[in-house]
Amino acid sequence: MSHNTFEFLITTSKGLDGMLLEEIAEICPDVALKSKPGQVLFSGELADAYKVCIWSRLANRVLVKLAEGEVNSADDVYKITDQANWPTQFGVSDTFMVDFTGTNQSINNTQFGGLKVKDAIVDQFTTFFDERPSVSKISPNIRIQARMWRSILGIYIDLTGQSLHQRHYRTKTGLAPVKEHLASAMLIRSGWTKHTHTPLIDPMCGAGTIAIEAAMIASNMAPGLKRAAWGFDAWKGHNKSCWESLIIEAEQARQSHNSVIWANDIDGSMVSVAKENAHAAGVFDQIKFSQQDACGLPATDLPSGYMVSNPPYGERLSETTQLMPVFQKWGSWLKTEFKTWHLSLLTSDRNLLRQMKLAAKKEYKLMNGKLECLLVNFELDEKNCQVRENKTINNDFANRLSKNLVKTNKWLKKQNTNCYRIYDADLPEYNVAVDRYADYLVVQEYSAPKDVPEHKAKRRVQEVMMSLPQVTGISANNIILKVREQQKGKNQYQKVSQRKEILEVFENGAKFQVNLYDYLDTGLFLDHRITRQLIQQKSKSKDVLNLFAYTGSVSVHAALGGAKSVTTVDMSNTYIDWAKENFKINRLTGAYEFIQADCLTWLNRHNGKYDLIFIDPPSFSNSKRMDGTWDVQRDHVALLTDALTCLNPGGEIVFSNNLRQFKLDEAAVRELGLNINNISKQTIPEDFQRNPKIHHCWSLSNAAG
Repeated sequence: MSHNTFEFLITTSKGLDGMLLEEIAEICPDVALKSKPGQVLFSGELADAYKVCIWSRLANRVLVKLAEGEVNSADDVYKITDQANWPTQFGVSDTFMVDFTGTNQSINNTQFGGLKVKDAIVDQFTTFFDERPSVSKISPNIRIQARMWRSILGIYIDLTGQSLHQRHYRTKTGLAPVKEHLASAMLIRSGWTKHTHTPLIDPMCGAGTIAIEAAMIASNMAPGLKRAAWGFDAWKGHNKSCWESLIIEAEQARQSHNSVIWANDIDGSMVSVAKENAHAAGVFDQIKFSQQDACGLPATDLPSGYMVSNPPYGERLSETTQLMPVFQKWGSWLKTEFKTWHLSLLTSDRNLLRQMKLAAKKEYKLMNGKLECLLVNFELDEKNCQVRENKTINNDFANRLSKNLVKTNKWLKKQNTNCYRIYDADLPEYNVAVDRYADYLVVQEYSAPKDVPEHKAKRRVQEVMMSLPQVTGISANNIILKVREQQKGKNQYQKVSQRKEILEVFENGAKFQVNLYDYLDTGLFLDHRITRQLIQQKSKSKDVLNLFAYTGSVSVHAALGGAKSVTTVDMSNTYIDWAKENFKINRLTGAYEFIQADCLTWLNRHNGKYDLIFIDPPSFSNSKRMDGTWDVQRDHVALLTDALTCLNPGGEIVFSNNLRQFKLDEAAVRELGLNINNISKQTIPEDFQRNPKIHHCWSLSNAAG
């Protein structure tokens, strides 16, 4: 049987077919090969297909053809499938599944095509045995592939089962893993596989895939050896003795090597994962592992070698922009420490690699899963290693920010805070706000107008992020970018990260905890700085209520102002706990009450009395915790009516909101017996003067007083 000739189709990822053709020519030198996009085809013996299964580092699947024909109608799919003698391929007790790929005018639905193939197969078994095999989508014994190309349909048995890129050594992966066959392709394209005696470093190794594939290549270890199950295990055409002899040959072909293969990552947990995976692959002893920043990784006494890596490339704009200064720094480091080395990097964002100021030698398009990537090769030769001084950034944003800082520094001398705004969409094309919190900057990018192309908006934000460290002197690592949609309300409950990093800041004698990473808002609304001072001045010996209290910053100022009591109400447990922490760091103890409740319901049912009430509701809310929806324009009179029942004679309500088009219903408010004093202008700090509608604020006093 081993001398029968079969037709085989070998698949791989887009962009690797030329390399796969060369690889199979080495594995099976006696067969004639043809190449199609993502495929290599040849006629040969079963042993040839087995060798590809055992030795190919680039293939995904090895398929053996059973039938082929032209499809002009749905019935043709059935007829072509029926050409194969299925009971000679697998048993009635075996489970199977059908993968159907490709469409044409007759078959425009792959599920329908797959159903026709399945029907033809089970009908044959029913005719012969009066029973039929079962379909199983989870671990079937036999996988059948039906592949349509234009009008031609091929029916195949999949000899591999699971894709060949799954080498079965990866116990865990990182956030953006590179597939094993792609890691091998990167090593081949880098040139290292022709010089395996030279050192190889992956400075950002993640789960260690590149280093592990390199160790397997250097020791001539067949990538298929670790696999316990194959697609041909239940196939009746399988030649067990031929397979076993090829496995023995592959095991004997392994050699020892003395190459330096080095896997490094800044994240210790990823280095541990890489070590586990290397153990599972059987190459742990062939790899040197370390944990440090790639921007400080020394070449030590290593001669020239190859650096091959899949560095981080953010799929979101905020991640990519955050990485740009890192690549700048890394490029400078490589030019001084790794002269004469070869560098190969995979990226989905070529702009990131441009920050390294290196001229590329060659670029290759590759697919990492569904992500289109480039593998870029650099030679760190004398010309590339000329350290070009970073030019002073000179763009409209940098110039405006420099002017702003001069003004801000004058104004800051009269302030007692380390949190303030330094840029507020001053230039329409740079549609961001920049806030400083101690030694950190938070950049909020507002969604660009529809007439601004996405690529242009992205470039502008990248200019902002590149300019900020130079103009402000703040480290790029301390600059956080957030993208927010223009929408109603402060959107304060939207979580965007999980870092849980807390920073302590100060403002006019108070301390506050802020979280710059995890939410769109940080825990401190900077535009209310003067409002908080005002509350502090008004609070002495008074019972104070803070509704929609968020993180309790107004409550803290009321307590510091000598309030007799302070009641803090918010719907979120997270923010009530945060408010308690803010009281704790200010060493405030006394008649301070913290209540987690829907503010509207609580106010409606509450009968306590207060001298001063601060209300700063969201513009809109439809939280599941609320009864119905809340709209500040529609509902503010009802809210103030309920608040008035809790207000002592002679008391005062400070009412604020940030809906730009808000109009206070003055007639209705006067009917409640409240005097109206619009204090919006005097409560907007100097760093928010560009945006006079950042909030509205009124002092509403009880006329009965």
